[in-house]
Amino acid sequence: MAAPKKGRRSPGGQGRPGRVLAFILLVMVALTGGMFAYGHFTPRLGIDLAGGTSFTLEAKNEPGKPNAITKTNMNTAVGILERRVNGLGVSEAEVQTQGKNHIIVNIPKGTNAEQARQQVGTTAQLMFRPVLAAAPAGTMPQPQPTPSASGGSGKDKKGGKSSPSATPSAKPSGSATPGGQGRAVTDALKAPQAPKPTPTPSAPSQDLQKRFAALDCSTKQSRSNAAKAADAAKPTDQVVACDKDGKEKLLLGPVAVDGKDVTGAKAVLDTQQAAGWMVTLKFNGKGSKTFGNVTGKLASQPDPQNRFAIVLDGESVSAPSVRQAIDGGSAQITGNFDQSSANDLANVLAYGSLPLSFDIVDESTVSAALGGEQLHAGLLAGAIGLALVVVYLVAYYRGLALVALASLACSAILTYTLMVLLGPAIGFALNLPAVCGAIVAIGITADSFIVYFERIRDEIREGRTLRPAVERGWPRARRTILVSDFVSFLAAAVLFVVTVGKVQGFAFTLGLTTLLDVVVVFLFTKPLMTILARRKFFASGHPWSGLDPKRLGARPPLRSSRRRPSASTDPKEA
Repeated sequence: MAAPKKGRRSPGGQGRPGRVLAFILLVMVALTGGMFAYGHFTPRLGIDLAGGTSFTLEAKNEPGKPNAITKTNMNTAVGILERRVNGLGVSEAEVQTQGKNHIIVNIPKGTNAEQARQQVGTTAQLMFRPVLAAAPAGTMPQPQPTPSASGGSGKDKKGGKSSPSATPSAKPSGSATPGGQGRAVTDALKAPQAPKPTPTPSAPSQDLQKRFAALDCSTKQSRSNAAKAADAAKPTDQVVACDKDGKEKLLLGPVAVDGKDVTGAKAVLDTQQAAGWMVTLKFNGKGSKTFGNVTGKLASQPDPQNRFAIVLDGESVSAPSVRQAIDGGSAQITGNFDQSSANDLANVLAYGSLPLSFDIVDESTVSAALGGEQLHAGLLAGAIGLALVVVYLVAYYRGLALVALASLACSAILTYTLMVLLGPAIGFALNLPAVCGAIVAIGITADSFIVYFERIRDEIREGRTLRPAVERGWPRARRTILVSDFVSFLAAAVLFVVTVGKVQGFAFTLGLTTLLDVVVVFLFTKPLMTILARRKFFASGHPWSGLDPKRLGARPPLRSSRRRPSASTDPKEA
């Protein structure tokens, strides 16, 4: 009795194949239930199947850096742009170089392409500039050199004239957070305030004040012109800029902190505000020291001189005010943020600084019609190939063809459900190369069945009955299947690592289906064969079972072959 017990515990489920089949069926039911839980019943499609938007970015040399366009800088820019676009939740976005100075960005349909375009288009250096003056977006009279217009709550009017020293004595609104960590509060997303052209220690020139007064940020063209002028200015220059919403215009001082000194930023829930969001950011050693010194000086200034603007491509994406010196290399930006606006600002802070500047030289909409036609042709070719495989299996293996078809159906269900679930889980999107990988996997899976079937038939040719043939043929077939699938998976893994773009979709699908082939053969095909070997139709070698000993040319039983040597009476007759 010991031998049968060992047989029941060995791999492949020959002892208790029903339990193994029940397990794989439960897995398929669970994956199907996962599709209902997510509410997704079809895979997410890539840009070639669903359509989308394609951008072409052209790199340009920075002033004073004529040789900045290098392979290293281009690859760095690709990585930053890819993280920036994917940070918006864009799935299957493709970012890759083309030639020496171009980058192609493909964004599938179904994502916020306009928001992604803004993120991709803002490719200049990220800078922190102190605010010298702030006003509503429209034009205004030239700012007066006295602070009489500032401090809405101030009432120091002795002799009909305010004292300049009264304004600096005012405390910034709010208080610092406990624990010694500074806290910055953004006003950029709130309603614009009244003009506060309070002079600063480094007063802007008359020409700059005239430009600030004449600037109208309420129009898109004016904002674009102001952004280009500010972007072209030197870091040591004072500039005028608009905020990204076109509600406020700012007069900004020289660059105080370089955006390259930001090492990370993310949007998190603000536990001190109900349903509020905030942005946390961290600096490197150099940026931490500089940021601490700058915020220490800004905290002692009145509004709006206690604010610093986060400038990208000459446009202010946020202009928070400072309550106290922010040391320690980390800070928090809070205010009227929702999740989307907090994520936008965090992406700008985390991925804003690129080694090069880019211009969008081409923007086009990609139609899904061509990809749909190619997909239809590919699926038709796959269906024809699958039909030929089925015809061959039925003609050659007969009853065993049912096992192969059931195993192919099991593999198809697992593959489809996983592709659907991987969409919302990791952003996987199905493109044409991925479909090609899935079609190629049909041949890999069918090959595994054929290897096992031929091992069983070889054992029957040796004179064994079906049940021992199923068990004796399995170890040899298992070794061959594992080696074959390992080579296929290794090729897919190498292809996935060394390639970019759509080819990775082919490699990912090929690797996934190769792993599923091992799962199906071990947990479905082998247990199913063990069960069928106990059925009379297969065990008796029915002519339509595909295991007929006569058709296979089986030898006589092994026990009768021992009599063959004694049958020859004359050794010279040969």
